[in-house]
Amino acid sequence: MTFKTSFARAWVTLAISCGASVITMSPALAQSVTNPKVASDLRALVNGSQTDASKWGVTWARAVNGQALVKVLINAASADTELTDLRRDVLARGGSVLYSYLSVRALFAMVPVSALQPLSQRADVLGIAPNRVTKRQGSLLQDTSGSVDVLPLPGKSGGPVDGKGVGIAILDSGVDFRHRNFNDAGGKTRVRAVVDFVALGRTATNDGWDKGKDYSASVRGYIDGSSFQSDLQPLEPDSKIPDAYGHGTHVAAIAAGSGSYQAPSSSGIASGADIYDVRVLDERGVGNMADTLAGLDWVIQRAKVTNIRVVNLSLGAQSSDSFLVEPLARAARSATQAGLVVVAAAGNAGTDGAGRRVYGNISSPGHDPSVITVGASNTKGTADRGDDVMTRFSSRGPTRGSLTMAGGARWIDNLVKPDLVAPGNRLVSALASQDGKGSDSKNWNFLAKNYPQLSESFGTKQASRQALMELSGTSVAAPVVAGAAALLLQANPGLTPPLVKAILQYTAQPLPGASLLDQGAGQLNIEGAVRLARALRTDISSALAAGTLNAGDNLLAAGQVLPLAVSQISGRAVDWSRVITAGGTRLLSGDALFTRWQPIYDPGLVWARQITLRGTVSYLKADKKKGIDANTIPTAIVERQAGPQPLLTAGVRLLDGVAQSIGGGASALMTPLTTLLARADAGAGLTMQVGMTGGQGFIVSEGLPLSQGFIVSEGFIVSEGFIVSEGFIVSEGFIVSEGFIVSEGFIVSEGFIVSEGFIVSEGFIVSEGIADPATASDTSLLGDR
Repeated sequence: MTFKTSFARAWVTLAISCGASVITMSPALAQSVTNPKVASDLRALVNGSQTDASKWGVTWARAVNGQALVKVLINAASADTELTDLRRDVLARGGSVLYSYLSVRALFAMVPVSALQPLSQRADVLGIAPNRVTKRQGSLLQDTSGSVDVLPLPGKSGGPVDGKGVGIAILDSGVDFRHRNFNDAGGKTRVRAVVDFVALGRTATNDGWDKGKDYSASVRGYIDGSSFQSDLQPLEPDSKIPDAYGHGTHVAAIAAGSGSYQAPSSSGIASGADIYDVRVLDERGVGNMADTLAGLDWVIQRAKVTNIRVVNLSLGAQSSDSFLVEPLARAARSATQAGLVVVAAAGNAGTDGAGRRVYGNISSPGHDPSVITVGASNTKGTADRGDDVMTRFSSRGPTRGSLTMAGGARWIDNLVKPDLVAPGNRLVSALASQDGKGSDSKNWNFLAKNYPQLSESFGTKQASRQALMELSGTSVAAPVVAGAAALLLQANPGLTPPLVKAILQYTAQPLPGASLLDQGAGQLNIEGAVRLARALRTDISSALAAGTLNAGDNLLAAGQVLPLAVSQISGRAVDWSRVITAGGTRLLSGDALFTRWQPIYDPGLVWARQITLRGTVSYLKADKKKGIDANTIPTAIVERQAGPQPLLTAGVRLLDGVAQSIGGGASALMTPLTTLLARADAGAGLTMQVGMTGGQGFIVSEGLPLSQGFIVSEGFIVSEGFIVSEGFIVSEGFIVSEGFIVSEGFIVSEGFIVSEGFIVSEGFIVSEGIADPATASDTSLLGDR
């Protein structure tokens, strides 16, 4: 049986009708789980020699009266938004339903281990994953990023491009709204709302270990508008200490802090933006996927009412699952489909314990193709970009999430990540305190207390509500990009999330010696990105929503031309990369990327290798009495098969030929990006002639004189409509390559290591290089020195 046939049969199995299933009660099963729809790390523990769940060393398992219980995320595919039958089955098997989500068709449930196998065999279950732990991914900043070089908004009402009017949701350990960095010009906080899912998760479900309970009706993300406005008022978190850990405050101030009141300035990128504090990490910087998904639900529902346009996820979940079924990836993708720019840290697993470079350690949700995944660069403490390099700790691609199908064949995502990099080494930003003053080190946050070297250069006593510390990691690089996204959306509110990503990549500066897997398209260049955003139409999103924007339509604003692809930052000329990544493995270039509408900029469309998905958002009906407008508050987001439509238009350059000229595959991925671009400028690559079509197949011109291009087979329908065709089998005996794709056995010599997964016994994602900040050494929190 070929891999293609096995792949097809496995997906067809998952595509069986998702209607009601008959529950046959049977004696409790032994602790043996074989279905590959159950995550591998969960299966490993359940099937291991240690049968006492209390000794598994994870937070999501417990032994009660001799019975092993686990908290899991059950991914589902069903037309029933309530998942009524699945909830009934969970209860019948001795479990409890703790949450039903909007951002992903899934249940958060507590179930006996004996229920895992029968639940996984349901046709409407895509996968079952444990409630894995999530952790934080570990001015001069304005100078080196190019934000100070951005010209003010034009016109009489123009002002600085500082993110004003744009909301950024920070899903983290909290935000100390009392810190002066978050004040507006009038001295009032720009932290517009606080919601504490750490506290809610602990209390709303009685800690989640009670059997036979269904809490989904009381704590689910859907709202009816009756209490919608009340929770948008500024309030203190339930913990009474806004950010006991200290990570979220630092991250928020990098994205949107205003620190020009002190010298040197500690200002972040979008110093006028609004901040929404969504607390999903506790006082130790640890959370779980269930609370993070609930936080994303909260943001998605309120985005249009509050003008939240950007979500920052400086956290990661350890997962070896494919983005197709991994819950956090699916939820982040739903947020994008709802119109939000989602920025995620790549992770800090760029080296192993011996200091060797490791490839393939991008964490979730950064391994999702719709997310802007950010790695970390090192500015060497100067505004001059000429000495900037990659940090050692920044996680590298490709993504290695996988999916084991019923026939045993294994699908590995193998997407090129990160998307770009930003400064992430020893960044100075706000220090959260416990007393709201922060002038004395005894009242500082957990990180500053346990790592005094993070704040020692600023003194053990600092001005009240103005204390500073420094952190390193991709977790502090991500908010640099989140802030940049807010600037772009202020400059051009009509940009879609994929278009924001494309602009950031196209204008990025390739760092010497770093490959696509190291840096994506290069280092963030805010000056160039804002200039390109201003050249485009401001009605793009509204025209797309109205159905009047078609493939190939003009994207440039009246009287505009594409700007010169070079920026002046701190006195140095910075060349743009002039490339973007698309489809997970393809490198694209050409003026047509921004002079013409490319369907891949539709946030509802997801293209990754042979997969095309279409996300559809349903909204509450308008209700004047409750103040609810039409198409404002999402109630469901469902992915289905993407219908046949163009993906790219004529004039776009596919740089597959560049990869092939270097040897293709791993050779191209490991080659410095500057070398690839030089070859592209020399003429390698190819130009789209007839466009690329997704849905029922891809129609491309592979640089050969074939007027009709190559037509791919229709693929196979998967569960909710994932369409997959394994291999681009075309007429004339040709096979279209997948661009910069790596083989399943991608292993590089000279001490480089490719991670085959993220499985560890604790289930932790050690995103700053540590498992417990209080006791373990840390190689990325303190940065490259």
